[in-house]
Amino acid sequence: MIDALHTFYQKSKQYSDIPNELFHKYNVKKGLRNDDGTGVRVGLTRIADVVGYKYVDEVKTDDEGKLYYRGIELRDIIANISRNQVCGYEETCFLLLFGYLPNREELQDFCKILKDHYELPDDFLETKFLHMPGKNIMNRLQQAVLALYDYDDAADDISVENTLEQGLNILAKLPSIICYAYQSKMHRYNKKSLVIHPVQQKLSIAENILYMLRKDHRFSELEARILDMMLIVHADHGGGNNSTFTNVVISSTGTDIYSSIVGAIGSMKGPRHGGANLKVSSMMKEVIREIGYTDNDVEIKALLYRILNKEFYDCSGLIYGMGHAIYTLSDPRSEVLQGYIEKLAESKHKSNEYEFYQRFERCAKEVIWDVKGIHVSSNVDFYSGFVYEMMGIPEDLYTPLFVTARTVGWLAHNIENKAYDGRIMRPATKYVGAVKEYVKMEER
Repeated sequence: MIDALHTFYQKSKQYSDIPNELFHKYNVKKGLRNDDGTGVRVGLTRIADVVGYKYVDEVKTDDEGKLYYRGIELRDIIANISRNQVCGYEETCFLLLFGYLPNREELQDFCKILKDHYELPDDFLETKFLHMPGKNIMNRLQQAVLALYDYDDAADDISVENTLEQGLNILAKLPSIICYAYQSKMHRYNKKSLVIHPVQQKLSIAENILYMLRKDHRFSELEARILDMMLIVHADHGGGNNSTFTNVVISSTGTDIYSSIVGAIGSMKGPRHGGANLKVSSMMKEVIREIGYTDNDVEIKALLYRILNKEFYDCSGLIYGMGHAIYTLSDPRSEVLQGYIEKLAESKHKSNEYEFYQRFERCAKEVIWDVKGIHVSSNVDFYSGFVYEMMGIPEDLYTPLFVTARTVGWLAHNIENKAYDGRIMRPATKYVGAVKEYVKMEER
């Protein structure tokens, strides 16, 4: 049967081939990207802005990267976010959703709303996780979010107000969902002890993740603040990133928020999007296995040339974690991370490993410039896996943590599109095949 399918597919190529020159002829933008690498505009937003280049005399020019949440630069947010308690992510959620920074009372009220929705429905843990553990946490996450639909008496009410309430309910439950999905998987498929800690009302989202994930439910203030910061830097990245765009496209049909978020999770699962940090982690393990934590630039560069020449790791020619579709000279998220990694590395006695990552990044920039003649920087994925590793967070949760952080961005753009656009997203394609007549069976 499989051989027959292979034969059908090979035969189909003579009927389905689309020559590359036709994309230029009909001005079709592959991947919704212009020839100079800029994105095709598909909407307007006041939520976030991603800046990676500038125009000088109408020529696209590399520039230092900046990420704005509601007009406030990410570095400014991280430098000034509330320090008296670990709830910077919650404050950032408020900013992204409502467009302004909350005062103390407003932030307390908002946090209480989230905390009131922490608990999963009765029997949800048993029926959705313990009885039905999944091999892939991202798939299990989709199933769990969609299952919440059945517990919502107004699941199909797509008004802005109800969508906001539904989205916050999902966001508040994600820490429990990702931790329980992981623990049930480890118990069923890896024969590990089953550890289930109930969510704590007194803790923030970042604190609860660490509390529920660890057997002894202990964590340091530094770890909680760094995870809180990780959630902040992943909270949004404009309306053009694949998962946010997917969420808005699905929502534009008039369907419920649960379906929209499940679609966005499916998009984020891919290694070209949310799963990229796993590729970095895998690549760096192979690099370290090959050359160790060397301080020899010549040795590192030799390996980097092998990677670019498709002679090492997955032979894709890609140095994962280096470069970005928009950022050129720098990724502000990566730079923000590095300000905290040093402290964490010192506390975990991993300074030598961190120095190697920095050296590898510097060498990669030089090698890529030598081979391709372009400026690149490390992106957020290059260091995020290393941070999670130092905190003992398993690889299975790298991308689910991204989902937890980005859900507020999906929600904000979902609401914005409902309120100020509201039309179904229906782009066009150009038919370039031949027009033929039906051939009767006996004449084929």
